[in-house]
Amino acid sequence: MTTHTTTRAKARITYAVRPIGPLILKRLRSADDAGRELVPETDTEGGSPLRCCLRHSTPGERVALVSYAPLRRWAAETGADPGAYDEQGPVFIHAEAGACPGPAVGEGYPFAGTRRVLRRYDREGRIVGGRLVEVVDEEAFGEAFADPGVAVVHVRAVEYGCFLYEVGRG
Repeated sequence: MTTHTTTRAKARITYAVRPIGPLILKRLRSADDAGRELVPETDTEGGSPLRCCLRHSTPGERVALVSYAPLRRWAAETGADPGAYDEQGPVFIHAEAGACPGPAVGEGYPFAGTRRVLRRYDREGRIVGGRLVEVVDEEAFGEAFADPGVAVVHVRAVEYGCFLYEVGRG
């Protein structure tokens, strides 16, 4: 988990960036959220957005494309029931245990170089809004969390709608 702190209207606000953690990675390497076995491959070109360490892969790294249900995982931790919002989609992870160093700390928001969608969810796991942002920064998250009913925000790619990472209140 990486945290970012900003001061907004004399209030100190901390946002926690949450990659896919080690315990979940271990489970995904056995069977993904669709029940499929891991199929490792060598990323010859690099550039795959790794959700475990929140960076792009480099040429030659062993990666796997797995099905992941981010809201289901969050709901299991919080006791929420996302109902029909429990979707799963493709994410890249390191294929082998021990290959992922985890996210770099203090290097800004991951995958922030292009437009993203911030999708907001309430405490029950229901979508309560979304917004296309040109820049992923504290201002964007300040706006997303301005509603006290927002419990978690998913950062998603515009092109395919893929989940990139989760952000919560720090």
